[in-house]
Amino acid sequence: MSLDPKIAARLKRNPDGLIPAIAQQYDTGEVLMLAWMNDEALHRTLTTGRATYWSRSRAELWVKGDTSGHVQHVKSVALDCDGDTLLVKVDQEGAACHTGERTCFDADRLDIVLS
Repeated sequence: MSLDPKIAARLKRNPDGLIPAIAQQYDTGEVLMLAWMNDEALHRTLTTGRATYWSRSRAELWVKGDTSGHVQHVKSVALDCDGDTLLVKVDQEGAACHTGERTCFDADRLDIVLS
């Protein structure tokens, strides 16, 4: 099976055939991580209920939590108005970040300096 052609036609992929996917905790709105999906990763995410991404460093699909145990159970997936970003609402078990943190966006907050 492959990605529904109606969905595939709406996607605006980068030159590598990927689309960014933002993972967000479904009940709190907490932004957990950014990853990448290709058509197969999106298809698997939509048909299995488990967040599946494309690893650019390993050049392979990976199901979030298969090795770490930090599973993302998908509650919904939405495509933005331009067709170039996915919002994946999940129920995150454990850490979302590879560093062991709950979210990838906690560690390095930048100061806002208004001039």
